[in-house]
Amino acid sequence: MTVSLRTKTVQQAKILAARRSTSISGLLEQQIEALVGEEETYENSLRCALNLMDRGFRLGGASLAPRDTLHDR
Repeated sequence: MTVSLRTKTVQQAKILAARRSTSISGLLEQQIEALVGEEETYENSLRCALNLMDRGFRLGGASLAPRDTLHDR
């Protein structure tokens, strides 16, 4: 894989990598893994939320009469 970055960005990345005792490749790997993990978490949360919405929520109270009964014509 080839990544093109501005010279200033590369210099700053080298400093950051040194502070974290890693390489620029290590920094990129960590960030990409974090992004992928966040995306997976989001997708799982979305699926769970949509599943809950499909099932609906029982909020208590009496059952409603059928619509036809409420609106006799």
